[in-house]
Amino acid sequence: MSVTSRAVQVSEPGGDLVLGETEIPEPGFGEVRVAVEACGICHSDVPIIEGYLPGSSFPMTPGHEIAGRVQAVGPGVTEWTVGQRVASGYIAGTDGTCEACRAGDGINCPEAKIPGVSYPGGFADTVVIPANGLARVPDELRSADAAALACAGLTAFNALRNSSARPGDTIAVMGLGGVGHLGVQVASMMGFDTVAVARGGEKGDLARDLGADHYIDSIREDVPKALRELGGAKVVLATVTDAEAMSSAVDGLGRRGELVVIGLPQEELSLGALQLIVGTKRVYGIISGTPLDREEVFGFAVRQGLRPMIEEVPLEEAGAAYAKMLSGRARFRMVLTTGT
Repeated sequence: MSVTSRAVQVSEPGGDLVLGETEIPEPGFGEVRVAVEACGICHSDVPIIEGYLPGSSFPMTPGHEIAGRVQAVGPGVTEWTVGQRVASGYIAGTDGTCEACRAGDGINCPEAKIPGVSYPGGFADTVVIPANGLARVPDELRSADAAALACAGLTAFNALRNSSARPGDTIAVMGLGGVGHLGVQVASMMGFDTVAVARGGEKGDLARDLGADHYIDSIREDVPKALRELGGAKVVLATVTDAEAMSSAVDGLGRRGELVVIGLPQEELSLGALQLIVGTKRVYGIISGTPLDREEVFGFAVRQGLRPMIEEVPLEEAGAAYAKMLSGRARFRMVLTTGT
């Protein structure tokens, strides 16, 4: 008789999230089965659920911001033991042999595995993950917090520490959502002159509570002009999904400034060559990080007191939680919990 556990499934592109039963799989060679304790709902789940991402197949179980405990290890796995606390993110599994992996750049591995695309994801009680896609979770972090930090927090952390900015430089974070509210905290904790950019004056107090030194209301103010009046941003961390707002932010960069693209607008960015040439500006994107990066952001969170603002929802309410994330009403990260 097969043993089953709960898993949320989407039967077709853009379909409803439905909780059902699935067989508990045994981990294969180089794999680990994780008992999921928490799984964040990320905006990057949207193109997966909608079937836009190459390699997507249905029915599927989404979810990549996973935190839990090792439940079983497959053959060939020596680095993990039953009971260890672990987490994964958007990239969870690589071939380990390609040029990117050998250069320590596994997030650009051509065979990189994404939970929900390459294998069933973490909107479930259990998930099987490649052993090299896991990171250790310190005891000081709750699983629900670790789940949100595993992708959203890591993305902001890596974007800032790998940029050309240095403590004291002006950093602007566009958006106060799941990634943005963490980006403001990280920027402040790293010693940057931190600017939060969001819609509505009522968010100013929240931005300052998160550590922002300045707040720009994008409804009432010209964002590029306001940034130039502050001396120009060394980095604009664009977590929004508004292509026009993201594109115009280039004009708020200072000399050799950088627009770091994190959000996923449906429309194309619109940039003029002169915008980039004058001031020698750069535009580039970033995607999450490696398992070692993930452990480093966890360590940073423990030392600095970085924590996500989350809403914990039981797995049974995955559909409603996903809808709340899509509506922009989440404050600020929806996290599914299994009760284990």
